[in-house]
Amino acid sequence: MTSWQLVRVLAGLFILISLLLGAPASPWFISQWWLAFTVFVGLNILQSGLTRWCLLERIMRRLGAPLGD
Repeated sequence: MTSWQLVRVLAGLFILISLLLGAPASPWFISQWWLAFTVFVGLNILQSGLTRWCLLERIMRRLGAPLGD
């Protein structure tokens, strides 16, 4: 997988996990504060779309993920 694909997979995974842990209707509910993590990930996706810079993608590249197209 390329670095940008890994970023999208991880962002989606983070959002799903934080919703499972933060939504009161979820069987894995812990605290509504987990929804703050959902907001954080969403804001980072928005920022990266506007600025074309993503810290997680940079980290993935340093860990050896290929750049891709």
